[in-house]
Amino acid sequence: MLSDNEKKVVALIQGDIPIEKNPYEILAKQAGISEDEFIEALKSLDDKKIIRRFGATLRHQKSGYSTNAMVAWNVPEDKIHEIGKIMAEFSFVSHCYRRDPKPEWPFNLYTMVHAKSKEGCIHKVNKMSKKSQISDFDVLYSAKELKKTSMKYFTKEF
Repeated sequence: MLSDNEKKVVALIQGDIPIEKNPYEILAKQAGISEDEFIEALKSLDDKKIIRRFGATLRHQKSGYSTNAMVAWNVPEDKIHEIGKIMAEFSFVSHCYRRDPKPEWPFNLYTMVHAKSKEGCIHKVNKMSKKSQISDFDVLYSAKELKKTSMKYFTKEF
């Protein structure tokens, strides 16, 4: 069961977080609670494992990155964590995760690479390949940006 404060916090953090020095103070005022109460409710939601992750979405096209590619890598399973760490360290990689391979699609590690051009993207992928020593990969370019939406909870109560 969630407290009223926890419900208010969930309702407020599922949208855009204010880009301010003290965003939780602003959200707490909207919820009608103190900043300390807001942060305590966040911690409680995390402790209860109700919040799995807290992330930011980069609007890459507005920031000058017009080319994006999902790179599928075929990595030996015994090296997946080691190679994943190498790939995730590149500043131009926004996502890095493992998926189960399929007989018709042997790739098990995926990275999202952002660049200003296809040539720039290929240069970055080649850099990753060289550093990781993984040469079996496929580059899948984004054809269209889809609107990302999340589930909305406790919107009517708040």
